[in-house]
Amino acid sequence: MRKISIWMIVFLMIFLLCGCGQDTDSDSDYYIYYMNTEKTTLVPQPYELQAEPRASADLRIQELYEALCEDADSMGCVRIIPDDVKMVGYQLEESQLSIYWNKTYAKMSTPEEILCRAAVVKTMIQLPEVSCVAFYVGEAPLTDSKGALVGLMTEESFVENPGEQINAIQSTVLHLYFSNEAGDGLVEEEREVQYSTSMSMEKLVMEHLLKGPERPGMKGTIPSGTHLIHVTTTNGICYVNFDEGFLNQNYEIQEPIVLYSVVDSLSELANVNKVQISVNGNSGIVYRESYSLEKPFERNLDFLSENLESLFDTEREEEAQ
Repeated sequence: MRKISIWMIVFLMIFLLCGCGQDTDSDSDYYIYYMNTEKTTLVPQPYELQAEPRASADLRIQELYEALCEDADSMGCVRIIPDDVKMVGYQLEESQLSIYWNKTYAKMSTPEEILCRAAVVKTMIQLPEVSCVAFYVGEAPLTDSKGALVGLMTEESFVENPGEQINAIQSTVLHLYFSNEAGDGLVEEEREVQYSTSMSMEKLVMEHLLKGPERPGMKGTIPSGTHLIHVTTTNGICYVNFDEGFLNQNYEIQEPIVLYSVVDSLSELANVNKVQISVNGNSGIVYRESYSLEKPFERNLDFLSENLESLFDTEREEEAQ
């Protein structure tokens, strides 16, 4: 009986140790994002959604927002949304979640605002009904510290640990396509740039494309005064939304040169397979009465000046024969 009692105790201890070693949080379907106490990075914490699976998206959005406003249970984590920052409303249309904040949101420091923005987007994007998020302060679209529109955001809009990378500067080489002097061909410009890792590569490309070429013998393709509303990539398709300035006519540069300047420059990024261009959110228009923007464009290097010269040489040889 004594031996049996000893073995029972051993088995009980093994059972308890195995139970303690299990990661009960690993099966969590949702996470709420907090800040570490230094306010330098995000810390995800497993969260069990209380709303029923069949509950409306509104109920689940509201629940996740309230969870973001609560203090964290874990040591070393602090809530992401300050007490005086409030969501005054939201709208969900065709998987785009638009969140409206009170004006106090704009008073956050840049590092805290970026972390807050990343935490809210990464939390809300977990809902199957939400594919992208837009922020508004009052009725105005959110702008960054430089006054540029932030636009639609997805999980890909943020680096893995945005808090740690806020002040980090990296270098990269962009492959940008501008017009030749004749306006009938594209010329590639390699440009080494430094950038903050909190900025998406798509936005980096578009900002430098809007600035125009640095080398002589090239022309900028995007009409002067055009503003980028937002750029984001989902499932390999990069969505670029310009304001109405993009429709300003510059007949010195041919239509396909303007369009493929954007398409080919963005297609240099590994995560971009196609580019969908829109103006004020509308892609159902015809650019200069020749090119429909309804469908995404694929990379096309036929308009490179060197390729055009080769084509012209071939045509001349065929005519001579």
